[in-house]
Amino acid sequence: MEERIRLFKEGIFELRTRRFGSVAEIMIKKLYNLNYSTNNAYDLIEPTSGDRIEVKFSTVMKKNESVIREDNVIEQCLKANLSVRMVKSTDVENIEFDSNIQQIKRQEFEVLYYGLFFYDKIVIFKLKTSEIMNTLGYSDFQHRGNEGEGQFHINQTTWSYHINNNLVQWLTYEELYDLFQN
Repeated sequence: MEERIRLFKEGIFELRTRRFGSVAEIMIKKLYNLNYSTNNAYDLIEPTSGDRIEVKFSTVMKKNESVIREDNVIEQCLKANLSVRMVKSTDVENIEFDSNIQQIKRQEFEVLYYGLFFYDKIVIFKLKTSEIMNTLGYSDFQHRGNEGEGQFHINQTTWSYHINNNLVQWLTYEELYDLFQN
């Protein structure tokens, strides 16, 4: 893999929260010719239908082997290295992972684009708001006392459900890089 693509990909994995979310939003905007929202409640808008669109993505990392404790804190920090934890898309059946698609406020949008950044490529899924409650493992409560904000997990148990029901496309990091350059 070309060095600039490797650095680009690893940079994406290093981003946290809002900055990582911005990368996913720009990707979806450019791929599907959407517009930015003028409302903080959702991310994008479909220019023809006016549908409000939310974008939620996660990086896929190997599940941690153990809880951090006083006797293993150094070892666990060393094992947190990206090169050790990133998962290839071809390994989803063999490596334990758990990616959380969270902070889903169903009342704020009509369409959800969600997906996963693997080590080797990106998978994009799409759901209508009306389908979210039926999504395997969806919980409408993310935090204690919270109403109307939910989440679901993509892992070995739920992987085939998302692939079989909501897959839109796969994208390589080279394709993503080119998309952002144009």
